[in-house]
Amino acid sequence: MYRVSQAMPTPIEQSPQRPVAARLRRWSGSLVALTLAGLLSGCMGTGLDGMSASTGSMFGASDTQAARTTPIFVASTRKVDSRVSGESVEDGGAHYALSLVSVPPGHQAGAMESPTFGKPDPAKHFAVVGGRGLEPEDFRLQVATYLSGRVGSNRDLLLYVHGFNTSLDEARFRLAQLVNDGRFGGVAVLFTWPSQSNMFSYVSDKESATASRDALQKLMKDLSQVEGVGRVHVLAHSMGAWLAMEALRENAIAGSRNLNGRLGDVMLAAPDIDLSVFRQQLTRIPGANISIFVSSHDRALSLSSSIAGARPRVGALDPGSSKDRAELAKFGVKVYDLSSESTGFIGHSIYGDVPQVVRTIGAQLGAPRREDSSMTSMIDGNSTGPGEATMTPLAPAPNQTTPPSNAVSSSALPAPGQ
Repeated sequence: MYRVSQAMPTPIEQSPQRPVAARLRRWSGSLVALTLAGLLSGCMGTGLDGMSASTGSMFGASDTQAARTTPIFVASTRKVDSRVSGESVEDGGAHYALSLVSVPPGHQAGAMESPTFGKPDPAKHFAVVGGRGLEPEDFRLQVATYLSGRVGSNRDLLLYVHGFNTSLDEARFRLAQLVNDGRFGGVAVLFTWPSQSNMFSYVSDKESATASRDALQKLMKDLSQVEGVGRVHVLAHSMGAWLAMEALRENAIAGSRNLNGRLGDVMLAAPDIDLSVFRQQLTRIPGANISIFVSSHDRALSLSSSIAGARPRVGALDPGSSKDRAELAKFGVKVYDLSSESTGFIGHSIYGDVPQVVRTIGAQLGAPRREDSSMTSMIDGNSTGPGEATMTPLAPAPNQTTPPSNAVSSSALPAPGQ
């Protein structure tokens, strides 16, 4: 575990703002409304409406000459309803699909190439190029089929939970980008919930996320029971981090604290979680391998704190502050300080926009495990290239007891004042 501090990439160009619906709640003053429009749009990352600025490719030119198709299993609580704006949960249950997402030739690490307008061109942009719906009973079987014949960390699943103000396509493209840039060799699963893709829908999005907790809890349990699965890793961003922790908490209450030994890394990027809520969530899943990516310059989380009555958010803690450092140490989780990184004014999507951070995530997921030492991987998707990050091995095998990750390591955080 170490602090991520590499060369700064080119800032990511922000998406054009969408029109504001006339029915929005009144905000206290025009200045707050304008600030909210600028800040919370950062939850979208690069979005579908603007072309991402280029960052340096971490694989070299030879790896960007052909499009790559990434299969993504999707569990969704979204329901398109023409009678209302946005999408809403029908009954709290999920429906399933398999999507094929094309990563364009010439893709640059940290970018989500998308058209300025019109439909995406697979030759230039991320695009959905195929897929089909799945019945619930077929979903787990198909995931098992994709895992069949794999060994080592390639048997793992990466469950991604997006944040506030994110469309289905944005979530699919972000996961495909993370899988490719991080060289994850396992199978990707997206849990998508009814975010309205509207920068002013923070409160309604939180309600939709709350209504999706049971579906995510069930999905986690189902994935842990897939035949041949190694670990189920969880990567969640922003409000999705709160949702993921709530689902893990529900599983723990139901008697499956570590998903029957299959829970791998839990990585929370810019977690939009109240400090006291986070402490309560952690008490339910002691010993879990939890990492949080924080930045003291995350302006979206600063505004989220203001909306919540000046209650600080976990992802906006400052490891350089002695007070915040002491708070982080109480959590007993791995902490990565991304305050020195930058992707523009907002700073809320560093986990995906900065190549070095994506490499860090990929290296943690693909780290060798003791139980796999005698096996030879059939899929060379996790080899570490020149200059790529290496990290501490993952937790012990499912049949072993996972040790608690105790206090924050001094190597992960700077001393106060540095």
